[in-house]
Amino acid sequence: MNQNPNYIQFKEQRELGEIISITFKFIRENYKPLLKLLVKTAGPAFVLLIAAVTYYSYSTLSNPLQNSIFSSGNFLISAGILGLTLLLYYAVVNGTVHHYIKSYIANKGEVVSEQVIQGVKHDFAKLFGLGIMVWIIVLFATILFILPGIYVSVPLSLAAAIVVYRNEDVFDSISESFSLIKNNWWTTFFTLFIIWIIVYVISLVFQMPLIIYTFFKAFTSAQEGSTANMSEMIDWIYIFGTVLSSLIQYILYTIPPIAIGFIYFHLNEKQNFTGTYETIDNLGKDD
Repeated sequence: MNQNPNYIQFKEQRELGEIISITFKFIRENYKPLLKLLVKTAGPAFVLLIAAVTYYSYSTLSNPLQNSIFSSGNFLISAGILGLTLLLYYAVVNGTVHHYIKSYIANKGEVVSEQVIQGVKHDFAKLFGLGIMVWIIVLFATILFILPGIYVSVPLSLAAAIVVYRNEDVFDSISESFSLIKNNWWTTFFTLFIIWIIVYVISLVFQMPLIIYTFFKAFTSAQEGSTANMSEMIDWIYIFGTVLSSLIQYILYTIPPIAIGFIYFHLNEKQNFTGTYETIDNLGKDD
């Protein structure tokens, strides 16, 4: 198969800045086919997420003066549904992004949609179970102390990539993630930190209308001489804006898995030299 002239090599070592720049270059060159595949694979999960976020926002914001909202049945039900739909959505998005990259590598820059779809179906159960395990481990580590929660979240962020690229099960992928991150924790942490900062700044741009609207409402109330009242601040426009800004954040969640793909292959190359050996093996084959 002829190689795409714009093909981006994943299997090589890169510095922190290179990983960040190559991530956004890959997005610029692949966002259209990747978005089409995400609509096919993650579309149903995204619709469920819209419904869950709307219900959660209504349950928590529609009546902020109700007694002990966090102990109410509506809150517990809406929070539980939101958590499950998030796990579902994250599993499908992670599967789609990593199988897209896997097909991209296998076909030298060309992506076979059917390969991606079948790969997502094959690994969905593992990725969903992995998501549950990761949340439990991070939550338990955070309860013990905040720093252990941060520490384990860095290697665990690579576990989904290991499930797809190495075809490992849930527990082996978790074990391999800690092995892969050995002696590279700080570099990986800073790379992920910068990526998430960029994602946050982008999402903040889309939150500005809601922030301006909230400020305007508060300023108007102050001008009218009324005391601060949360029930007056929260209306259907506020709830709609909150839901919309949340959903944009979930759409932007597709960016970190792409960066994680580059991080995985960078670390794997440092440890196993896979790309180097493949390059040597392929010398002369195209002649």
